[in-house]
Amino acid sequence: MSSQHDFFLTNNIKFVDYKDTEILYRFLSPAGKIMSRKRTGLSAKNQRAVSNAIKRARFMGLVPYIES
Repeated sequence: MSSQHDFFLTNNIKFVDYKDTEILYRFLSPAGKIMSRKRTGLSAKNQRAVSNAIKRARFMGLVPYIES
């Protein structure tokens, strides 16, 4: 079920890159929180990859920790 809505499978993206902030912002709420798997429709593997990529991007200063 979730593979039909998985952004990375439908767009044939093999690797989630922390430097690609345009894609990462799709998985952040307006408050800057990482959206849940129910809301994103990602597979478990891709949800973990997105979470790790967002955390890396935050650490590197590419994505803010919170939106005010």
